[in-house]
Amino acid sequence: MISIPYLICSILSFVPAIVLHEAAHGFAAWRLGDPTAKRAGRLSMNPLKHVDPFGTVIMPLLLMAANMPVFGYAKPVPYNPAYFKDPRKGDLIVGLAGPVANLALAALGALVHALAAWALPVHLLAQNDLLFYFLTLFLPLFSLINLYLAFFNLLPIPPLDGSSVFAFFLPRKHLPKYYRVQRYAFPIFMIAVILVPYVLHVNPVGIYLDATAGTVFDLLFSFGG
Repeated sequence: MISIPYLICSILSFVPAIVLHEAAHGFAAWRLGDPTAKRAGRLSMNPLKHVDPFGTVIMPLLLMAANMPVFGYAKPVPYNPAYFKDPRKGDLIVGLAGPVANLALAALGALVHALAAWALPVHLLAQNDLLFYFLTLFLPLFSLINLYLAFFNLLPIPPLDGSSVFAFFLPRKHLPKYYRVQRYAFPIFMIAVILVPYVLHVNPVGIYLDATAGTVFDLLFSFGG
């Protein structure tokens, strides 16, 4: 059963993580000369501008209920590569902007955790529930969720950000075929994410996230004492 503090901290971590992720995409595109995201209001810090009913709400709740790594996605930020001086490079930069934003937030959470653990007396944490949960639950969860989002979105499956990275290194002659299969890739992937762990009792995405996000998390929080 999910505890109330865990649920609250998960929501308070996940919402800013997806908002900053999507706003970073839009900001990168805008800086590269594309006004599409800005005109659509996707540079906003308002979570409602970025929410996808399934990817932002339903899937993370299902994952929490199943005691699996919490990750998800928001509505893809619209942008037009035709505005970029170099469309392939611009597409790569925009694609990487979201995961980089999440990695920066994860590092920030770990830094605040290390500083708070060093500066706050142990007896103060024992006497103050809010400080205790902030240090022992919220900050680690905030960093971990941001790491999950960063590495999940780096998977080379459309419309995840990793598809932009993959397309950048793909020879141009193969791009048309790659773009044709994009419409089918993600629904199949999501079915696999949900069904494979229950049918085969193997969770490849969980294994991947443990090896990537989990490893980086352990490294970041090894400095917190």
